[in-house]
Formats: sequence, C-alpha cells, structure tokens
Amino acid sequence: MKASEIRELTAQERQAKLKDLKAELFNLRFQLAINQLDNPMRIRAVKKDIARLQTILRQDELSDSAKA
Repeated sequence: MKASEIRELTAQERQAKLKDLKAELFNLRFQLAINQLDNPMRIRAVKKDIARLQTILRQDELSDSAKA
C-alpha cells in the first residue's frame, strides 16, 4: 500500500487498516513459527505498511495540534 493511498483514507479507515495489518502480522509470525509460511517476504511488506500507516497517523496528529 502506497502512502498516497493511505492519505486518501479517512481516519477511521486508517485505524481499521492498522488493526487488520497488525492481526495479519501476528498470523504470519505464527505461521513462521510452525513452518507453514509460504512467502516470508510478506512479513517484511506488512511491517513496512504498518510503519507507513503509523507515520501518516502521526503526521496528521501533529498537523492537527499545530492548527489548534
């Protein structure tokens, strides 16, 4: 997921997406532990998506506080 796609989402959609990605990361790590993970690079991609989401959420938070 690209940063531009994340910015188009509403705040509630971003929070939901973050929750979904964290759940997916948990499941991928669980699959890795029991040797059933097909694509280990997916873990890396999910972690990067989580980081992108958190970065954009923080930017929005800082811009809102600067406006107030």
